[in-house]
Amino acid sequence: MNIPKTDLPRVVIIGGGFGGISLVKKLLKQKVQTVLIDKHNYHTFQPLLYQVSTSGLEPDSIAYPLRKIIRSSTRGFFRMAEVSSIDPEKQMIYSNIGELHYDYLVIATGSKTNFFGNDSIEEHGMWMKSVPHALNIRSLILENLEQAVISDDPKERKALLNFVIAGAGPTGVELSGAISELKNHIVPKDYPDLDPSEMEIHLIEGMDRVLPPMSEKSSRKAAKFLEELGVKLHLNTQVKSYDGREVLTNTSLKLNTYTFIWSAGVTGAPVMGLNASALIEKANRYEVNRFSQVNGYDNIFAIGDIAVMESEEYPKGHPMVAQPAIQQGKHLAKNIINLLNNKKLEAFEYFDKGTMATVGRNRAVVDLGKFNFGGFFAWFVWMFVHLWFLIGFRNRLVTFFNWVYNYVNFDKAARLIIRPFKENQKQSKSDKAL
Repeated sequence: MNIPKTDLPRVVIIGGGFGGISLVKKLLKQKVQTVLIDKHNYHTFQPLLYQVSTSGLEPDSIAYPLRKIIRSSTRGFFRMAEVSSIDPEKQMIYSNIGELHYDYLVIATGSKTNFFGNDSIEEHGMWMKSVPHALNIRSLILENLEQAVISDDPKERKALLNFVIAGAGPTGVELSGAISELKNHIVPKDYPDLDPSEMEIHLIEGMDRVLPPMSEKSSRKAAKFLEELGVKLHLNTQVKSYDGREVLTNTSLKLNTYTFIWSAGVTGAPVMGLNASALIEKANRYEVNRFSQVNGYDNIFAIGDIAVMESEEYPKGHPMVAQPAIQQGKHLAKNIINLLNNKKLEAFEYFDKGTMATVGRNRAVVDLGKFNFGGFFAWFVWMFVHLWFLIGFRNRLVTFFNWVYNYVNFDKAARLIIRPFKENQKQSKSDKAL
């Protein structure tokens, strides 16, 4: 990997997500050699991927170069690589560009889409875990609209104008709302020869309410907002298969569509090489203690979505969202320094800053402790929080001006088919995890 030899302890971090970069930023100020490895050369702000997929933002608004994070340090290094395995006895990692010795290893590989063994959905459906995935969805939506304009077959046009999303968590709800706003504000202006009423958005959820992780009050408000936007909700319904044209469910519901987006679950993205006892098999996530140490190892850590840290308050581990990863990254940096200085490790305590989801213009829901609120104020809070946590001043500024432009003009400026979906489908779909 061409990393300089050093007398300093070497900390290798696999993954440039929220946890990885939070850790790197803290370690760059310490007397350690820090090596960050990721198969992309950028960090992706995943909470806003849905806006890229629905033409609200360009991808460079939510992506940030990883080298820019470490360039101010002479002891920080980045390598664009995919780690294939770990040898904990030799303290080595192996990748597609070479091998590297570590003193401390941090696994922050995040999660990947969980298809629950359904091969038909994996083969024919769409999902959204990376920028290429979001661009594919954007191209497919716009291509289908273009095809619907020229189609004189009512059944074909119906399939082109049906948009089906499986999974009513935050991603599914936000996607449904954004596509509905595309239907309500963009299609009438850009496609005057299309009847917007022919365009349908279906949101399918296996449980009895949308946003199951949030409070029931927020779920009811979100459902109300979605229905106001024209989204058709199908609760207590599970998708059984999708063949590229027809969605079959466990009920009598059948939907013909060329746009089926799967957002019904994620699973961990582990790296081969650690003992089987370190991995919780059903979740594909590493079991860690309160210091983020992987079960059975003193110098191997896991943070973020890939880690399950059990506690009295979180018996199944922390939520697989950004905040636990950010907080664990910052906390682990302190503990690595404590290890180097032979000091006592400090147990991690998660501070829940609340949960939120946006449904569309002036519509969002927020759970903040015992307080739940929705509507314009919740939408404003959602925007402020997401701007605050975007990496880089330029990204914040560009995103802010895009949102202002979209709000004032009822417009989405990024309606471009830069890369036709069908030509790139195989290549981008092989990229399942960040």
